[in-house]
Amino acid sequence: MKTISIPILVPTDWQDYALLDSGADGKLEQFGPYVLARPDSQAIWHRRFPIERWERADAVYEKGAGESGAWIERQAIPPRWPMRYAGLTFYCRLTPFRHTGVFPEQAVHWRWIQQLIESAGRPIKMLDLFAYTGLSTLAAARAGAQVTYVDASRPALGWARENQVASGLQDKPIRWILDDALKFVRREIRRGVRYDALVMDPPVFGRGPQGEIWRFYESVPLLLDLCKQVLSANPLFVVINAYALDLSPNTLYNLLSDLMEGYGRGRIEAGELGLQERDGGRVMAAGMFGRWCEEGR
Repeated sequence: MKTISIPILVPTDWQDYALLDSGADGKLEQFGPYVLARPDSQAIWHRRFPIERWERADAVYEKGAGESGAWIERQAIPPRWPMRYAGLTFYCRLTPFRHTGVFPEQAVHWRWIQQLIESAGRPIKMLDLFAYTGLSTLAAARAGAQVTYVDASRPALGWARENQVASGLQDKPIRWILDDALKFVRREIRRGVRYDALVMDPPVFGRGPQGEIWRFYESVPLLLDLCKQVLSANPLFVVINAYALDLSPNTLYNLLSDLMEGYGRGRIEAGELGLQERDGGRVMAAGMFGRWCEEGR
């Protein structure tokens, strides 16, 4: 019998973020100077902090019917505020969907991307699909890559451009594209454009700028088949993230195995992204990932 371990990658070098406590279907987090309480259906264990500590949060996201909800501010919170990580500066906001524009667990990818690009010893072109507030884009650009950012949301693209300015990366070669991912990759195939690195954060469901429908289970296999046609002959790395899905990291492993077949020797890892409580205690799973890189990296 073969035993396969599923890694949990946890960032350990955040200064501006901390998971303070979790449990009772929620998590208590520090984003810069503000403490936020948000629901999380995975946190079915007991809280460690007393309820009074949670009630002192600067803002609490209260769920409504279905997917609706709203932030309740107990202290005045500005429309946006800065955070910093690994030479990047970016903005947080309280969004109607309980997110803040920062997924702190992905810091493990930002570090990994930067290290691979800086040590590549050659120019790297990266494609970032479903790029949201652009933090993977900016991490890659800061490390020296030429990056194409693609997202179907105009507000997300605007937010990412704000983060570019905040990070002082206006002079970096970033191409900003508002488009449906499938349509864009098809056009790049026709143009003969090739990329050495690929990052994607596909949603469970979404709509493109012209109403195009995206469904993860139907659309991801098609998108990866198309992406194979825009990868260069010597790719450096590929990253796929997945959130709020009923699938195993092994699914992402197998998808990457298909995508990278024929590219020679490389290493695939798949597992979970996690966040550890600040006191070094429990780890909360925060999503799944699969990634490939050149052998020896």
